[in-house]
Amino acid sequence: MIEEEKLAHDVYIKLYEKWGLPIFNNIAKSETTHVESVRLLLKKYNLTDPTTSRGIGEFQNRDLQNLYNQLVEQGMKSEIDALKVGAYIEEIDIIDLQERIAQTDKIDIITVYENLMMGSRNHLRAFVKTLSNYGVTYEPQVLPKDEFEAIINSPMETGQGRGGKP
Repeated sequence: MIEEEKLAHDVYIKLYEKWGLPIFNNIAKSETTHVESVRLLLKKYNLTDPTTSRGIGEFQNRDLQNLYNQLVEQGMKSEIDALKVGAYIEEIDIIDLQERIAQTDKIDIITVYENLMMGSRNHLRAFVKTLSNYGVTYEPQVLPKDEFEAIINSPMETGQGRGGKP
């Protein structure tokens, strides 16, 4: 999960550098908080952090490295493509967090992951709204349509503290 959160952060940094859209800078800052929340869990459970000494766009996981490369390339095509990349990343994060939550009974991990998922839902809403401002209707790529619609048609959520997300 830490590399996934880093992937989101790093893609958003690159897309902000290219397009200068505040949404990428704002959400990248939030992703930094997400990474730090997962780092606390890694430290607590004495697990190795695969992001240590990795720069922007550098990943230990080859699949995530390839995904990062593809997403940055796609996002460099246009502002709309960049915003679609952002929405797609948040969809992936939501699905992966749901899977990870189902794999544990540790309350602290569940709490952090639920907060990360709340942040991802908020980020998804922000990307979809921004695309709408460009006259583009975003269609979900990986989330079931009904779940996507439920997220998009609900209000922004606020953090619960303890690793809380925006």
